[in-house]
Amino acid sequence: MYDAGIVGCGVIGNRLAESFADHEETAVSAACDVDEAKLSDFAEEYDCEAYTDYRNLVQDETIDIVYVGVPPTHHPEIVTAALDAGKHVLCEKPIAETAERGREMVEAAQSSDRVTAINLPFRYTPGFVEMRERIAEGDIGDPKRVTLDFRFPRWPREWQDVEWLTSREQGGPLREVGTHFLFGVQEIFGPIETVSARVSYRGPDLYEESVAGHFSVGGLSGTIDLVTDHEQEEENSITVLGSESKLSLLEWYRLVENRGEDDEAVLNETREQTTLTLIDEFVGELDGEGGDLVSFEEANRVQRVLDAIFASEGETLRI
Repeated sequence: MYDAGIVGCGVIGNRLAESFADHEETAVSAACDVDEAKLSDFAEEYDCEAYTDYRNLVQDETIDIVYVGVPPTHHPEIVTAALDAGKHVLCEKPIAETAERGREMVEAAQSSDRVTAINLPFRYTPGFVEMRERIAEGDIGDPKRVTLDFRFPRWPREWQDVEWLTSREQGGPLREVGTHFLFGVQEIFGPIETVSARVSYRGPDLYEESVAGHFSVGGLSGTIDLVTDHEQEEENSITVLGSESKLSLLEWYRLVENRGEDDEAVLNETREQTTLTLIDEFVGELDGEGGDLVSFEEANRVQRVLDAIFASEGETLRI
């Protein structure tokens, strides 16, 4: 049995805690949050120790795994402290607010013998896995174009009641949501090589309201089209156009062939608790059986793409 300490008792922290509690080889034994009311409710639900300082949690000798689910600017310091204390670490995406800061975490992981991973659930999402496999097997013919489309009528979304998501420094929809889809592009086609983009913001220190960009990957060209604060339904999608057909992943899990065409067909709409799959893979790695985990380096490769998008100002930058 592996005992987990949860740093950050928000929406995602609760989601991971539920999976740790549900897995037969893990349990929630401690939690940490600066919001004492939120922490108290969490600790009562899971009957675990409560800390308001992460430094005390990582020193708790009963804890084997530390999950880091706080805003990105705090990831490097907490992850490094947990590794220094001999804990295994599972961290929320994005890896950090910048790739430079993420590199600190990569180096800390490389110098440690502890198991580390980033929570990027497309690795385990059935619809995305099928999309990747169909493209690799040539089901759509030769891939021609990749498109990423994001529409947010409101940012942050109604269920995201945290102020940091509005900040240009570490929040915004491209870091929060685009990270998943840029990771997905690299899962299918390998490292993104170049980007060019124009980004406009809601204010001097606020999140992006528009991103229009291009990227190259594996000999293909791709586009990014993001808009916030408008009268339209939310959309987050990746579409790969091939010489014979196209595949789109919609609503995070639903795989559709030839979206919008007369022969449109839903190929996969399986919804799974990917966080539980993640915990299972993490435990497999701890047990020496091997686990399919997203490494800090893979996550930081995505962050390098994000940094380049924000820095581009219309110029083509090589990653």
